[in-house]
Amino acid sequence: MPVQAYVDGILGVYEFNHVDLLRDVFTWAYERSCQRYLAITQTVADPDPFHIRYREALIQVVQMVVRVSKYEFLKDVRQFTDQNIPENDREVFNEMALNALHNLHEGNVARYHLKLSEFQSWKLVQDRHD
Repeated sequence: MPVQAYVDGILGVYEFNHVDLLRDVFTWAYERSCQRYLAITQTVADPDPFHIRYREALIQVVQMVVRVSKYEFLKDVRQFTDQNIPENDREVFNEMALNALHNLHEGNVARYHLKLSEFQSWKLVQDRHD
């Protein structure tokens, strides 16, 4: 909102007891805010039902790999999937889990309820084997 328009609106109310300018400034700011909100909501993708359904399982498998498996984790991911995911969803879940592990970084470890030190230790092992 333009600062001068806001100040003029406040002064109009304070000095002349006229709310017209302040009302117009408020209306303009509200309409602009609505337009920005609409633009943002149109760019955000709809949530993936598969990802929502297996969110907790994904967190568990990422935690398991980072805390236990360290380097050779493909077999452990498949074993987890075989034990916890229905057969018709296993391939997609495996892909999702491996993608999450490959894209794991300091900025998203909290999503998987991991400590930064756990991630850094795991990452160090990954970097040594690459």
